[in-house]
Amino acid sequence: MEAEASPPVGSPPCFLWFQRPGVYKDEKGRIWVAVAVQINPSHRARGRGAPESTHEVSIMVHLWQLPNQMPRPPSCLFVSGLPMKWELYPGRRYQGTDSRLWEIVDHGQVISTENLVLKRLPSGSH
Repeated sequence: MEAEASPPVGSPPCFLWFQRPGVYKDEKGRIWVAVAVQINPSHRARGRGAPESTHEVSIMVHLWQLPNQMPRPPSCLFVSGLPMKWELYPGRRYQGTDSRLWEIVDHGQVISTENLVLKRLPSGSH
């Protein structure tokens, strides 16, 4: 039996505004919930004369678009470090209110749930 293809997903949201920890609303009034946040320490390559402690934390967030009801985010979800607002920029990136850039790693649909995976880029990325 042939697998049914997922319906095409349009453009990612232009804006995501903070509603409460782990919950965002887009420009169409749709609710997005951070269902998973991955945090990995990553060490940047050290050049000559660079401080020994030069490192940056990599953050990846998985957002699911849910029906227009204000869900309760999981109590164990670590959500600090996420911006109050994301704005879509060219090049499949969002810019947060803290001016940090977030790359769109994935934007698709699983069954009837639209999902968006964002990865925070190292500071100084353009």
